[in-house]
Amino acid sequence: MEFNLEKLEQTVADLEKQMQSSKIVTDAKKMAQLGREYNQARDTLFLAHNLTKNKAELDNLQSSLDKENDPEMISLTKEEIKILEDKIEQDNGKLEELLHPQDPNDQKNIILEIRAGSGGEESALFAADLFRMYSKFAENLGFKLKILSSHRTGIGGFKEIISEIVGDQVYKYFKFESGVHRVQRVPETEKSGRVHTSAASVAVFPEAEETDLEIEPKDLRIDTFCASGHGGQSVNTTYSAVRITHLPTNTVVSCQDEKSQTQNKLKAMQILRSRILAKVEEEQNAKMAADRKNQIGSGDRSEKIRTYNYPQDRLTDHRIKLTLHNLNTIMNGELMPIVENLQKAFKNQPQ
Repeated sequence: MEFNLEKLEQTVADLEKQMQSSKIVTDAKKMAQLGREYNQARDTLFLAHNLTKNKAELDNLQSSLDKENDPEMISLTKEEIKILEDKIEQDNGKLEELLHPQDPNDQKNIILEIRAGSGGEESALFAADLFRMYSKFAENLGFKLKILSSHRTGIGGFKEIISEIVGDQVYKYFKFESGVHRVQRVPETEKSGRVHTSAASVAVFPEAEETDLEIEPKDLRIDTFCASGHGGQSVNTTYSAVRITHLPTNTVVSCQDEKSQTQNKLKAMQILRSRILAKVEEEQNAKMAADRKNQIGSGDRSEKIRTYNYPQDRLTDHRIKLTLHNLNTIMNGELMPIVENLQKAFKNQPQ
């Protein structure tokens, strides 16, 4: 792969200079954006330096091989050449991804929404299990997770839980999780030992900044109400809970986890902005996707994408026909083998 090392070095230097500017230091959003750009530029430069060094070493080894007469040294040199060639090929692939990312949203943080579906209380418990799985996965990758809104059930499940996950390239690792997740197991509430099937839905949105999408105040209806606990009973007497409706798209978001109405409004707007941007991008991509063959699912969040079968210790991702038999490990956040297979399938699909 061809790259301009001097240009990459200059890009990193320019970003460092911008991040040291007094105007930028006081702008948290701009600092976060520049931080992501800087991390990517620095990783790109590191790979470029490695490739330059390894290619020079490979040239030296190949040159020395032509002059070598000792069979043992020839064998050792060939082994070193093979190791270097493999390393160069691997780094070329990584550099290709960094210089030409397939999805511009890969760099973004995400809004993760999990909702109980069919199956009653067992579905709510499964939603809680999925949230724990994603929390562990995010932790493994060094990401930070913050709950924005949640509706708990009486025995530890979630009717709905919405969270924000922040880090470097979060969307890249979570974007294939949207859809219906089905579970087959004996519920905790089942006395006869019969296996039940229930489901929960997952939606992943790249987090929208204010600069990504302008929302007019006249397009919003904001209602306030008293926050409620389990069973719907009021838990306070102040109107701290907020419901925001975006009138043009009829998108509705409610937040009540914070005691402050202002904080609930900020969280609700954060979720609303990301939902609307995702809807706009879906519509824009619909025509492109219509002509694409062998897609990883349809992108419809109502589609069943994965089954978690506990009695047989089996996970099946239906989009790529992947089956794994270490369910307990996966539910503890070891999702990378699934993610890597999905990324590979998406990368190889016809454009």
